[in-house]
Amino acid sequence: MSTDIASSSAGHYSLLPLRDVVVFPHMVIPLFVGRAKSIKALEVSMEEGRKVLLLAQKNPATDDPTIRELHGVGTIASILQLLKLPDGTVKVLVEGVDRALVTSLHEGEHFWEAEATALPDESKVVTPQIEALKRTLLNEFEQFLKLNKRMNPEIFSSFSNIQEPGRLADSIAAQLPLKLDQKQEILDLGDVQDRCEQLLVYLQGEIDVLQVEKRIRGRVKRQMEKSQREYYLNEQVKAIQKEL
Repeated sequence: MSTDIASSSAGHYSLLPLRDVVVFPHMVIPLFVGRAKSIKALEVSMEEGRKVLLLAQKNPATDDPTIRELHGVGTIASILQLLKLPDGTVKVLVEGVDRALVTSLHEGEHFWEAEATALPDESKVVTPQIEALKRTLLNEFEQFLKLNKRMNPEIFSSFSNIQEPGRLADSIAAQLPLKLDQKQEILDLGDVQDRCEQLLVYLQGEIDVLQVEKRIRGRVKRQMEKSQREYYLNEQVKAIQKEL
């Protein structure tokens, strides 16, 4: 079975559908793979020294997605390590290399295969607008890290050293607790300015949520301290009355 999505010169890749994650270029991530087709795709790519194409599913609950249930933009990735686990599943460490537009998909005998064209960042010239967006993203991300108690703020230094605005946007998007469709939207955006602007909207939304959470924690803490003081005073009164 074969479905052509676009006509363009493209590389040939084994396809790995992803249930619950969107992988960005330059992102290193471990994936746990259990589907037989996906395991075979990884094994063949590893044996032949080829990269794989990572495509997120539109519905993570689908066990055997059809062509129409996969997104059209994914990530070409290198396989860094492959480890077979005792339960028959596989742990694979991959590194995203390039965005890629799927030009055709077909179901081979043992696994999905794809033709895909790499999508380099469209904005090669860093305009004043893009530079301003880059600086704003960094400032907002620093604020996000300060508010987020679940992340180490020290990772900011590695982000501040990233020079390319498109890569910075991808790296920040990979760290944010966004919904899968929001991350896919960022991946779909080849234009760097559009990508930075959309990510900034999502980043500011996450900051707003964290600020509300901080205010709620503050109110709860003050209420608990008040309750503890009242309890302590009541216990003191009881002790005094008992002595009298």
